[in-house]
Amino acid sequence: MSYKVAVVGATGLVGTTMIKVLQERKFPVTQLIPVASARSIGKKVAFNSEEVEIVTVKSALEMKPAIALFSAGAAVAKESASLFAEIGCVVIDNSSAFRMEEDLKLIVPEINGDSLQRSDKIISNPNCSTIQLVMILAPLHAQYGIKRVVISTYQSVSGTGSKALLQLNYERHDVEAEKAYPYPIDKNCLPHCDDFTENGYTKEEVKLVNETRKILGDSSLRITATAVRVPVTSAHSESVNIEFSKPFDIDEVRSILHSTDGVIVSDDVAANVYPMPLDAEGKDEVFVGRIRRDESNENSLNCWIVADNLRKGAATNAVQIAERLVEKNIL
Repeated sequence: MSYKVAVVGATGLVGTTMIKVLQERKFPVTQLIPVASARSIGKKVAFNSEEVEIVTVKSALEMKPAIALFSAGAAVAKESASLFAEIGCVVIDNSSAFRMEEDLKLIVPEINGDSLQRSDKIISNPNCSTIQLVMILAPLHAQYGIKRVVISTYQSVSGTGSKALLQLNYERHDVEAEKAYPYPIDKNCLPHCDDFTENGYTKEEVKLVNETRKILGDSSLRITATAVRVPVTSAHSESVNIEFSKPFDIDEVRSILHSTDGVIVSDDVAANVYPMPLDAEGKDEVFVGRIRRDESNENSLNCWIVADNLRKGAATNAVQIAERLVEKNIL
């Protein structure tokens, strides 16, 4: 079987990466339908050695795609996702629009992909920082039972979008540019990812808490986060402290993570081996290292997690969801 696949938001950083990943992973596409805003209509995107013209949402609906990968923001998703679902198309949405809807699934295929059913017409892709976090937490939670997680993120500017990448590049060359952030990002760190909420946390920090609980299926998990934007172009990093309900063995932890699909353990401090954004950029795996016992608290562990936020943190995870739908024959 091959499928018509729409990519809504085809000209953005994640949208272009979605198209690239579809091609790289040889997803069975009979027709790519790139969709973007009015200013991009008529332009073309490259796919499988062809130039494909960008169309409107209305035109895409008339073409009746089987799958629509959305990466156009929450407002567009809320306006248009249901229109695709109504014609029988399965929507995989990368925005925050539906993630916390009780009757809609939030999927990381390696963790809860088996829960997908034919009735799922709108499926949410989790936040980029959440995806790489739960890839490590899930197998450890299954073995030891997690009580509490403390997360500090070091997030690349590509997570904000192309405007932020331009700001960083221009600042590095001492050129005035329109700002994506309220302050310079080059040679700086901003403890400010997304908007602040009434309790002083940012929306990004709240997403990490709520989405992790939903994916792991455990609302009792105690989680707190601080999200920081750093002057790195691609790949997010996370310093994570995990408190378990049971005692653990460090070698067993490494063995569990070694055997987890999609995870690469990069942890040999004697040889200066640990995950870095430069290593993760352009790759689909989640890298983990600096695995060590927290000597200040019983049954607690520290680790360092890195992944490409545009790929496993967004585009690749969405395509993997589509692949799981094909594998389960539920499209």
